Amino acid sequence: TPTALPGAVFMGGHHAREHLSVEVPLLLAKHLAESSDPGVKRLLDTRDIFIIPMINPDGAEFDISTGDYQMWRKNRARNGGNSCDGVDINRNYGFAWGTGGSSNDPCSDVYMGPTPFSEPETKAVKSFVESHLNLKVLLTFHTYSELVLYPWGHSYDPISNARDLATFDKMARTMAAWNGYTPEPTHDLYIASGDTTD
Repeated sequence: TPTALPGAVFMGGHHAREHLSVEVPLLLAKHLAESSDPGVKRLLDTRDIFIIPMINPDGAEFDISTGDYQMWRKNRARNGGNSCDGVDINRNYGFAWGTGGSSNDPCSDVYMGPTPFSEPETKAVKSFVESHLNLKVLLTFHTYSELVLYPWGHSYDPISNARDLATFDKMARTMAAWNGYTPEPTHDLYIASGDTTD
């Protein structure tokens, strides 16, 4: 069988109230499909590109269900025996889960869930990533603070591997130069464990 091309996955809609984070991957797909730029064609010929525009459809639908934005962040998981629904999907991934910047209180907006990957949304992303071993980039869009964030979120320590740190830093600076955003490690914004950045 032929070797898989290097892959990249672009995701949006982790947080229900961040509706524009869904539009960006959709516009990326439109741009890639319609572009006549030779650079884009070369990119499509040499990469596997996956676009998952909405990770949290139930939460997003609930956020607009009354006709007004409710500023809902989490999914719509029923937290048994509790009146507070939902898990912050972007605190439910497994790496360094529950080590800071998340909460074990189901009423919190950053409730991490009962266990890592307890939610169907994070299980689906985990399964997708594990079944695409050619992925080199995983990028998730959010609509807060005009930042390009990279690891670590769970710790104030920098990435210990100098080459990896330099790669993330260069990538973030390059991306930020396109739109004027600020590149920085997630922990410069706040500590966040169990998120896609880490």
